Amino acid sequence: MHAYRRIEMLLDEGSFEEWNKEMEFSNPLDFPGYEKKVQAAQEKTGLQEAIVTGKGTIKGFETAIGICDARFIMSSMGHVVGEKITRMVERATEEKLPVIIFACSGGARMQEGIVSLMQMAKTSAALEKHHEAGQLFVSVLTDPTTGGVTASFAMLGDIILAEPNALIGFAGPRVIQQTIGQKLPEGFQRAEFLLEHGFVDKIVDRENQRDVLADILRMHKKQEMTVNPQHVQAEPAVSMENYLEKQKKSGKNAWDTVQLSRSAARPVALDYIHALFDDFMEFHGDRYFSDDGAIIGGIATFRGMPVTVIGQQKGRTTKENIHRNFGMPSPDGYRKALRLMRQAEKFHRPVVCFVDTSGAGCNVGAEERGQGEAIAECLTTMSALQTPVLSILIGEGGSGGALALAAGDRVWMLENAVYSVSAPEGCATILWKDASKAEQAAEELKLTADDALALGVVESVIPEAGLGEPEFYDALSQRLMREIDALTEMPIQELLSARYARFRRFGGEAQA
Repeated sequence: MHAYRRIEMLLDEGSFEEWNKEMEFSNPLDFPGYEKKVQAAQEKTGLQEAIVTGKGTIKGFETAIGICDARFIMSSMGHVVGEKITRMVERATEEKLPVIIFACSGGARMQEGIVSLMQMAKTSAALEKHHEAGQLFVSVLTDPTTGGVTASFAMLGDIILAEPNALIGFAGPRVIQQTIGQKLPEGFQRAEFLLEHGFVDKIVDRENQRDVLADILRMHKKQEMTVNPQHVQAEPAVSMENYLEKQKKSGKNAWDTVQLSRSAARPVALDYIHALFDDFMEFHGDRYFSDDGAIIGGIATFRGMPVTVIGQQKGRTTKENIHRNFGMPSPDGYRKALRLMRQAEKFHRPVVCFVDTSGAGCNVGAEERGQGEAIAECLTTMSALQTPVLSILIGEGGSGGALALAAGDRVWMLENAVYSVSAPEGCATILWKDASKAEQAAEELKLTADDALALGVVESVIPEAGLGEPEFYDALSQRLMREIDALTEMPIQELLSARYARFRRFGGEAQA
């Protein structure tokens, strides 16, 4: 698509201010015929080079923007293209503007040799400074995005969008096929392939890009929670002793609670996300290997405040459960969560996690890709994350697979959720070599909400009266509002110290 045509489609009318339109051309290698080739492209396209840069507004939200135009020598990246991108990013950093770049390229410009190659490093360095300044970069991959552009600025976005069926890759498919002597799989290197393999957040049709980009810009503009005092009610004064006494009188044992926590009728993470938050935009992938359906996450607004939401997602049907691996995340899922948590920290968004897993995925692939390392990285990252983190156990809380998303400032637990070092069946098998003793194991493991509350593992138990009904979600929203408000008011160092102290106390009484 022509660069100026895309500008017309995306930006508010009359808002575009072009930057660095005229830049002096040079032939750094004195490559034969290069000047004529550039001159011909200029005459054909009416452009000075293969990218147009500047700033404008999308639905009122200001942004710097760069748009590659494939008509100009396949939008290959020479020193002028690299310089225009770098100057745009530097100015955006100075003016505290987000950056959007529509990438389209055949790669490095051969006529400029090693000078072209250096543009990869130059543009990447400028974007790193923009990142360090806490500014947003959205990369939009169009057809084709290949070579050195793919290996530099195009893949460095905080958020990476792609157009449907766009060709995206480092080496072109023809080169790969010739090199390996094998036919490539259907859809190889297309946008949908990259989404499946964890490198793209979202595929967006052209007609929807203006709306999606406006939503992204809006949710990265820091806002305060909107609170209607008429709807803020005081927290009911229920002592832990009264709660535990009530539970004893219910007649329900630990094994009963295990069964309730596993019920297919319970709301899953997506139910909570859609009920509690507005404008949820799901992001995909770990940027390494795949997009794990067992962990879902993205950005949303909560009473006007941007938040990051992450959840362990079970399916309701057999097909859904297979796609979600029955809610048991792979290392790729935990690394997706890590990416989203770090993004939340950069933009000072609170993180809300919904925990519901029988445990981390257990298979050869998970071990090959470092299941333990991925969980450990989640724990260390959450311990030092400079933004509030609140976790809610909504069903099963199984072992380290659950703890990976529950090492935050506050941990809540639904009344009929469970939280344990192991599933009762696994514990019975390990300790007594008899899985039929699972009911006994459930009792001994102290895995119910009242047990967790008594042990100080969770701060609050959420009653399940009306579970899944609007009244239930409204009450939970009120609780969440109060807690997020309190946590965001705390100075960061105080927040981090309190988070460390929360976990430091477990077992502390056993020390001499």
